[in-house]
Amino acid sequence: MRFATTVLALTALVHSALAHYTFQYIWTPNDNGQYVGIRHPPTNNPVTDVTSTDIRCNVNGLSGSGISVLNVAAGTNITMEWHQHDQRTGEDAISGGHKGPILVYAAKVPSGQTAATWDGSGAVWFKLYESGLISASSQTWASDIVNANGGKHSLVIPKCIPTGQYLLRVESIALHVAQSYPGAQFYLGCAQLNISGGGSGSPSPLVAFPGAYKGSDPGITVNIYNNLQSYTIPGPAV
Repeated sequence: MRFATTVLALTALVHSALAHYTFQYIWTPNDNGQYVGIRHPPTNNPVTDVTSTDIRCNVNGLSGSGISVLNVAAGTNITMEWHQHDQRTGEDAISGGHKGPILVYAAKVPSGQTAATWDGSGAVWFKLYESGLISASSQTWASDIVNANGGKHSLVIPKCIPTGQYLLRVESIALHVAQSYPGAQFYLGCAQLNISGGGSGSPSPLVAFPGAYKGSDPGITVNIYNNLQSYTIPGPAV
């Protein structure tokens, strides 16, 4: 069993550089087009340092100048879409070996700034969505479900969320080489939203990026090749 586990881990390492991916589309609820409204990084390489400001909105993600702010009503079902390359078909959206959780956070833009100018700093992020190990018996992960759906996963913008502009932080954590830190691969991007028709809710708990994750977190440093029976998703509760 140890030999088989080692072979699986080494295979994942060999393929890890060949199957990177990015958050490319957001539907609000219609398809806005590739990278429209999204702070996208210069490459599809992952972030691996949870103490870097890149863990917030990816490389070059501290500003969204020149990027659209998308209008969406509270209560709308929105869809996020991932791909390895520019094409939407012909390959897994997320490489099948890059198993791990899918998470979505949001942060309200403070007064005097816009979603295009704000850097997302401070303890301002709350978690809207998380999905991790779906089935221990089949070792099915949230990333597998995204692949089965053509790279897509969806959530409903809560009706109670206050009206205003937001950054939406969309994240896929690949755990195929996460036996030690740094090893987990963080694929992420931030969409710029203007939410209308909201309520008077006070989302919590609030966390900062960097700060929300530690390299020693059990959901970040973990061996997924040893008949894993449970998984602790990083970050605060939804």
